Amino acid sequence: MTVEAIRSKLLDGIPHGFLGRRGGVSKGPCAGLNAGFGSGDDPAAVAENRRRAVEAVAPGRRLVSVYQIHSAIAVPVSEPWGDDARPEADALVTNRPGLALGIVTADCTPVLLADRHAGVIGAAHAGWKGAVGGVLEATIAEMEKLGARREAIAAAVGPTIARKSYEVDEGFLRRFVDIDPSSEHFFSGGREDHYQFDLEGFVLSRLAAAGVTKVEALGLDTYSDPDRFYSYRRATHRNEPNYGRQISIIALP
Repeated sequence: MTVEAIRSKLLDGIPHGFLGRRGGVSKGPCAGLNAGFGSGDDPAAVAENRRRAVEAVAPGRRLVSVYQIHSAIAVPVSEPWGDDARPEADALVTNRPGLALGIVTADCTPVLLADRHAGVIGAAHAGWKGAVGGVLEATIAEMEKLGARREAIAAAVGPTIARKSYEVDEGFLRRFVDIDPSSEHFFSGGREDHYQFDLEGFVLSRLAAAGVTKVEALGLDTYSDPDRFYSYRRATHRNEPNYGRQISIIALP
């Protein structure tokens, strides 16, 4: 099966892609293009999947990723580091050609960013913890240090768990409302004492509040499309022993 790279029209001309599970070599619960080192998958299969992902999106580039910890930490990349030397962070930025920035997700929101005029790109892993903690704002700030202007940044929001698939409890809602009462509108009613959370909408609101106005959301639900995407929550609901991670990649032309 051919590797599927989903692209944003907003980032036309910038090598990038949101990849799902199609076109990989992994077997079992992680079957497909699993790019997650922490998935318990065969490391050789993960390495091959990552190689295929880069070739599908940005041939010849060197993939750089981080050890993701659901933080608000964004790091600049001036030269590649080995997979065993990945810093703990949840976003990367660079102005160096030849590098491909990659982040992995399995329901959390991948965001790829570019100021094409300044030649600066970024990739962010925005789960709810990172999003509410400021990972997108940190990514934009690091891009500005390299010469980007936030009014010129274009951001593509990739496959993530949709509101209809993301049930949360009262305590989860309160975490958000205690920080910002206006965030309550990202929660809609569900069964008793539960709500449906719009993570994609929340991420879009954080980008807008940060001054990024050129934004495209792909509107793809990881949970409800098991043939195309990995999903932590779906694997949990199915009592599966493990789950894969999809990778999102961006590089300079």
